[in-house]
Amino acid sequence: MPVRRTTTRITVDSGRGVFMISVAAELAEMHPQTLRMYEQRGLISPHRSPKGTRLYSQTDVDRLRRIQEMTTELGLNLAGVERVLALEEQLEATRRRLEHLEQQSSEVRAEMEAELETARRTLRGELVPVRRSSTEVVRAADFRGRRRA
Repeated sequence: MPVRRTTTRITVDSGRGVFMISVAAELAEMHPQTLRMYEQRGLISPHRSPKGTRLYSQTDVDRLRRIQEMTTELGLNLAGVERVLALEEQLEATRRRLEHLEQQSSEVRAEMEAELETARRTLRGELVPVRRSSTEVVRAADFRGRRRA
């Protein structure tokens, strides 16, 4: 009887800490001590197991690779890397805020257009211009009263 093999795939959230420091260092092609130094500088914040073991996520590994790219290819020092990362976070927060404001603006615009259309339907025939060259308008009943006076 042949042995039947099964494969199980597990999907893990990219922000969940699953790699120990040695694995994360290997994936990022760095020395584990470099990861510890980056943590001390606040460039990376690995999760901690209940016993205090550092657990790095795929997002952490990607960030480590990005830091390495900035230091090796762009020639930035760690202070420069810190500044770039802070500016990127500010830019992302601003982008989210802008999206929120655009959404609010669209909602308010739709409400205003609906109210304006309701007002036009309600007041159709109720408003008349006072003079042809004027933008001033009055209620039709008031206009009839002005003409007689």
